[in-house]
Amino acid sequence: MPSHSSRGNLEKAQTEQNIAYIRQMLGELGTVARNEKADMLCYLIEMAYLEAGDVLAGTRPLNVVKMNVAKSSR
Repeated sequence: MPSHSSRGNLEKAQTEQNIAYIRQMLGELGTVARNEKADMLCYLIEMAYLEAGDVLAGTRPLNVVKMNVAKSSR
């Protein structure tokens, strides 16, 4: 049976893979939106793409609600 730590590492790795996949799909959607000259969609997709990159880099939390709860409990 895997330890609690290794299970947590597996969950973290799966989350990172999922966010990387989302970021890849956003890149592809951005290309489609640019080809259609859908400016607002391009902007929103680009913001989501950047956000996914920040989450992967560890510069932004995955869950903003948890972050706000932690701040308010101080």
